Amino acid sequence: MSTKTASVKELPKQGGLLSQPKAVWAVAFACVISFMGLGLVDPILPAIAKQLDATPSQVSLLFTSYNLVTGLAMLITGFVSSRIGVKWTLLSGVVLIIIFAALGGMSDTIGQIVGFRGGWGLGNALFIATALSAIVGLSTSGTAKAIILYEAALGLGISVGPLLGGELGSISWRGPFFGVSVLMLIGFIFILVMLPKIPKPKTRSSLADPFKALKFPALKTLAIVAFLYNFGFFTLMAYSPYVMGLDEHGLGYVFFGWGILLAITSVFVAPKLQARFNLAGSMGVMLTLFALDLVFMGLGAAFGSPVLVIIGVIVAGIFLGINNTLITTAVMESAPVERSVASAAYSFVRFLGGAVSPFLAGKLAEWYNSATPFYFGGAMVLVAVIVLIVRRRHLAGIDVSHGH
Repeated sequence: MSTKTASVKELPKQGGLLSQPKAVWAVAFACVISFMGLGLVDPILPAIAKQLDATPSQVSLLFTSYNLVTGLAMLITGFVSSRIGVKWTLLSGVVLIIIFAALGGMSDTIGQIVGFRGGWGLGNALFIATALSAIVGLSTSGTAKAIILYEAALGLGISVGPLLGGELGSISWRGPFFGVSVLMLIGFIFILVMLPKIPKPKTRSSLADPFKALKFPALKTLAIVAFLYNFGFFTLMAYSPYVMGLDEHGLGYVFFGWGILLAITSVFVAPKLQARFNLAGSMGVMLTLFALDLVFMGLGAAFGSPVLVIIGVIVAGIFLGINNTLITTAVMESAPVERSVASAAYSFVRFLGGAVSPFLAGKLAEWYNSATPFYFGGAMVLVAVIVLIVRRRHLAGIDVSHGH
């Protein structure tokens, strides 16, 4: 095992994107399945609301509990992985997802599902934070390409998830929960067999490390921007299914289209933008376009035209795919700390935005009308653009064109 690890470290970091060690592919595969879990429940949100007699804002708590626990748990991921090692942190995260996804499928009330989704979020945090640093650390092609691989796994998972969720969800709303459980079991076997033992870091991470990392202006800026734009992102994920007027299959196809565009742009378009333009400028343009797209969806909802909402959702994949890659690459280069610590600190702040926004979107629709959540999401994304403009000098030193 240790010789394998040594040889991974000794390889020159200049291979192509696809010439990766088996261990990287094992983690990437598990990432695809993990991210399937995010979109898998999308097509069944209206079905859960109907069958368990719940309002959209109550069902949106599925995202709130998941994101809140994921965000808070990000603070302990470095602490855990520096003590039990990357491999066992990944595996324990996967085990938690397997258990809580299955329990979610066995639930009979919305409260039970919301609770079990929180447990799923804990597993998700241990897995995501560690997976990104494992892929970057084990990859033989440099930081930038490793992150593109990670984003590709994310895009693939997010796009296939709703498709599978739609198919399984049309049988029963419980189907997608059990589906995740089975798929993660396969991911567990892959990681167990194919991932070499990665040496633990020389210094153990403390619980204070992510908070210290947020003192660095560049990382703080990126975290605030992500927190704000997650209001738009989760309005799209958690609220738009209610205004499209589609069944489980239809919603699955719409989010599949969205995810495919997200995957393609994050892998093929974002690197070209990185090479040609500066970081703050590129992100600012993408976020502005996303904000306008949310307003377009709001108009669709206001005029009772589900087709406009559907078009807006699919097109959003372009802007989100590019932005995700830009921001993730930048985070890895934004502070002189361990990559896993930077990732955890950034994710903690980002997921808190993802915790508040789904519930708020449902409530805004109840208080005002079906268009308000989209307008509010768009406004928050524009605030993120303002933050980028005001604090752009802090990002000037980050070179994401090739990754170090």
